[in-house]
Amino acid sequence: MNTFPNASPREKEYASREDQLRRRIARPLSPGQVVAGLLEEMELSQTELAARLRVSRATVNELVNERRGLSADMAHRLGRFFGNGPAPWLRMQDTLDLWDALRMDTSTYDAIEPHAMAA
Repeated sequence: MNTFPNASPREKEYASREDQLRRRIARPLSPGQVVAGLLEEMELSQTELAARLRVSRATVNELVNERRGLSADMAHRLGRFFGNGPAPWLRMQDTLDLWDALRMDTSTYDAIEPHAMAA
């Protein structure tokens, strides 16, 4: 996919990732699913994690049950707790959001006329 011939290396990397996600059949794991797996592996409850992260139990529960997306704040908290920093958590959420966006019904956007410079 070479939509933007003068794209920066970062833009080209993102376009390549978009192509990979278009071909991917299974939905990527959400940060909440990963947290749930880690909690099980570490034998920690959602309540214990919430206390350690200094957030409500409902916040952790909503993340684990995919009723809440991952915020930058939560990425920092999880990154600090699990020792891997916020970046992998944010990438995980970004990948999931892009995968979902590529599969949603976009017909409602067809009426939006692209700006002349984008066309």
